[in-house]
Amino acid sequence: MSVTGRSNEELHEQAAEAARRYEGSTTERERVEGRLAAGVRFPDTPDALAVRADRILERGGLSPSAVVADIHGEAMDLPDTNERIIDLSNELQAWSFLPRGVRAGASVARITLRRDGRELPHGTGFLVSPRLMMTNHHVLPDESFARRCFAEFNAQVTVDNVPDTAVRMELDPGAFFAADRRLDFALVAVTPAPDGRPPGEIFGWNRLSVQLGKLVLGEKVNIIGHPDGRLKEIALRDNAVLVRLDDFVHYRTDTRPGNSGSPVFNDQWEVVALHHSGVPKKDDQGRVLRKDGQPWRQGDGDDAIEWVANEGVRISSVLKHLARLDLDPARRALLTEMGPDSGLDQSTVAAPALSSPAAPGVTTPPASAAPVTESGTDAPKLRAGRPARSTAFGGRRHLVFLHGRDQHGKQPDELRRSWASGLNRGLTLASLPAIDPEDVWFPFYGTRLHHLVTGRESTAEVIGLDEVSAAAAAEVFAAESPTGSYERLLHEAATLAGMPQDGPAATEGFGAGLVGALHRPLSWLAARSDLDEWTIATFLRDVDLYLGDSAVRQSVLDSVMETMPTTGELVLVTHSLGTVVGLDLLTRLPDGLDPVLLVTAGSPLGLDGVNERLLAHGPHRPPRVRDWVNVWCPTDGVAIGCPLEDERWGKLTQLAVSNGRDRAHKIEEYLAHAGAAGAIGSVLGRA
Repeated sequence: MSVTGRSNEELHEQAAEAARRYEGSTTERERVEGRLAAGVRFPDTPDALAVRADRILERGGLSPSAVVADIHGEAMDLPDTNERIIDLSNELQAWSFLPRGVRAGASVARITLRRDGRELPHGTGFLVSPRLMMTNHHVLPDESFARRCFAEFNAQVTVDNVPDTAVRMELDPGAFFAADRRLDFALVAVTPAPDGRPPGEIFGWNRLSVQLGKLVLGEKVNIIGHPDGRLKEIALRDNAVLVRLDDFVHYRTDTRPGNSGSPVFNDQWEVVALHHSGVPKKDDQGRVLRKDGQPWRQGDGDDAIEWVANEGVRISSVLKHLARLDLDPARRALLTEMGPDSGLDQSTVAAPALSSPAAPGVTTPPASAAPVTESGTDAPKLRAGRPARSTAFGGRRHLVFLHGRDQHGKQPDELRRSWASGLNRGLTLASLPAIDPEDVWFPFYGTRLHHLVTGRESTAEVIGLDEVSAAAAAEVFAAESPTGSYERLLHEAATLAGMPQDGPAATEGFGAGLVGALHRPLSWLAARSDLDEWTIATFLRDVDLYLGDSAVRQSVLDSVMETMPTTGELVLVTHSLGTVVGLDLLTRLPDGLDPVLLVTAGSPLGLDGVNERLLAHGPHRPPRVRDWVNVWCPTDGVAIGCPLEDERWGKLTQLAVSNGRDRAHKIEEYLAHAGAAGAIGSVLGRA
């Protein structure tokens, strides 16, 4: 809450709304408190506990040795194990807990207001990108008010308990400002330092995430802020989460008015909420009560109120709101800097347009209908693939890169250079010679596939990410599935990812709050991987369309065959949907082309709903292939069926790799591993 007295009316209205939500969730809160009193550490759903335990382990929130020593000390079933992992993360904080907290705290600043020649501490804000700061709407309600404020970093005491040297940085609402009263958040740009560095490069910034697993009921949270405008303080861990609503979360903690706009962290120092209001105690008549039990009156001051809980805005709800904003390219680029975990990068914001189910009397054009081209005419103008130089690898061996989905509109030359760059990094690690991008064959079907996809969609009103969730889009995809198999693919992938077969899944992302059979598996897959729900939903849509519509399959394969060698030895490197296309392609190679090596990276071939519909039908050794390397990353949601364990695949090399965070499915990351690159380079260099 503000300490200036500028907006007391708004503040008390926010508190009243928080109190109404608190009262409306009384039944749930009493259930949670009752289970806590009965000794249940984390009274949340089994799904929520499973996802939380996985995130703790995957994000390094607990020492693996501590987990092994504890959970193997006695026989425990899976639910007990998940609960114990969460409990351990609350009990056993590694030494890194403190420096990581210091790092997170460095991004927190005091927001100060200039008024009548004075500088008045006003609230708290924290950096969420190199150039953007988040706080409350009631702290910065509009651009004009933001121009009167500045941020003070390092407004704190040192290890010697003396005041540190505060660093002032001006706010720049002209560059970016967004706010919402109901969610009580504001996002504002901060001007660079005199040396040109953005504030995030100096003080660090918090990577906001839409993924599940950041918090469960009963878990502790930490809050860093400037209560009453004082130097920076922390409310550490004695703060149990009581209720999780669609857009808000209630917790008990010792916060003061100036904490408005503070980040609420879990023990891994991930931001889970934006602190915005206390919840006042009320009597039967709905009157706010003072600490002495008497009705509170104007003039008593906020300190006299009996606060029973605090309320924060869920970060996922803020990110969902930001994703819906209609922004110009410059401001959208600033949001993109919040990173891929936020779901606000350009690929997510520009998610493929969908069509709603066709209205009565509206027909859906067949896949063979003439596509709308890049030039806007009826004559197709599709980008062509790139052949390799005739002298590449002695003219006897041919390296072919076969890409996946979502490449429409891109330049094949640029894609070929990007793939080659990743491979050359891996070849260097494997102590093998680098390749020239022009020595690579690069068939290109991306734009053609895109036209085939959009050609199937109805001419009814187009809907996009700003109007629906990924789960709602998945329901459209399922309805338009050529063979009705989309839903099967999605559920099979989620089952392989460990989704329990009963009970609701915990949700925290763009799909939260929507019901439907496809919401749960999408949320589960997103939680278990580094891919967002939109990527998973649209990837499976394109795989299903390729496998389910013979015209689409034929057109894609024809497009690939336009840029393929016809004789010699073939080294075929495939990625994502390209691994599915590649296995089909191997059944159609001319007799003079000998496939000596197949590499599949980030492949969905382990899904029965995929491999059963290949041209070779079911898990089957690719025809004529001498050697096969399947490379996959455990956090790649597309490769969820890997390793390929069915013996019908025959002999192959299974290579599990650890790709960079948020790059689990990137082909450049796969090829940069010495094992994958070494297999390719050794064949290319063979005498």
